[in-house]
Amino acid sequence: MSGIISKKDVQHIAKLARLTFNDEEIEKFTGELNKILDYIHKLNELNTDDVEPTSHVLDITNVFRDDEVKKSLTNEEALKNAPEKEYGHFKVPRVIEG
Repeated sequence: MSGIISKKDVQHIAKLARLTFNDEEIEKFTGELNKILDYIHKLNELNTDDVEPTSHVLDITNVFRDDEVKKSLTNEEALKNAPEKEYGHFKVPRVIEG
């Protein structure tokens, strides 16, 4: 199954990704991509008929805490340490000039 990806394929993929490779790098990536595809081919040969599909290897459930309504800061408490405030809000430098 070796040799599925050619140097021309690697050059085409590089062009699509707007990457530039020298001849040595193209040779290297051609070999590496073919090794990856060879390994995938080996995995496809495995008999997985009795293996149940899973989304995670461990049987875990939602680990989030329940939402609880709690008392929050008042506007005054939130602005207490603000370097600058105006009309009950944090005052920050203008980021959009108009």
